[in-house]
Amino acid sequence: MVTVISLGGSIVAPDGIDSDFVKKFAALINSFIEADINRHFIFVVGGGAPARRYQSAYKEISESNVKNDEADWIGIMATRLNAQLIKAVMSDWCSQEVVTNPCEVEPLTGRVLVAAGWKPGFSTDYDAVLLAERFGADMVINLSNIDKVFTADPKIDPNAKPIDKISWADFRLLVGDEWTPGKNVPFDPVASRHAQKIGLKVICAGGRDLINLAKILNGEAFFGTEIH
Repeated sequence: MVTVISLGGSIVAPDGIDSDFVKKFAALINSFIEADINRHFIFVVGGGAPARRYQSAYKEISESNVKNDEADWIGIMATRLNAQLIKAVMSDWCSQEVVTNPCEVEPLTGRVLVAAGWKPGFSTDYDAVLLAERFGADMVINLSNIDKVFTADPKIDPNAKPIDKISWADFRLLVGDEWTPGKNVPFDPVASRHAQKIGLKVICAGGRDLINLAKILNGEAFFGTEIH
């Protein structure tokens, strides 16, 4: 069984590195690996604060000459630094190098595989969808600083309502079809399009609630949003 987790940079590195979270997350994953010899995990790690800071600096310096591909590459490099940290923490179970191209990944040799950003045009969510497709996972768990998907941005719209379940067609109406570097949506539009195409389920949940994550991993009732 392969479980793919899109691990948002916003919970790994919300400002600096959240060492306490990473330690507890690793302990939880260790407990699942030790309990089930057939369980494998793939983590695709986002860029978090380092990505935002460097992208903001680039935009400030370049002013009207900002190129989306350049901004994306800056974010991608941040994901690779964060992913290398997770790989090091999980090194007892992870024997492969950090994956930077989900289309050229070797078969799993350990119990954990860690991936980072690939190339401009989408976020690490899309990499997670491609890896789920490659390794036959039927679901991606998307962990971020958002507990649920809402009908609108609750920071802007006080009438925004939380959603328990939503179809891909309706979800894509919420997030649109285009990606821009640093776009703040529950799940990347490019990833959403491909997930719908291959019939993949995505669960969006708050990443810091590890008790809730354990429920998701155990197939129990959880707090979050299911997109299918």
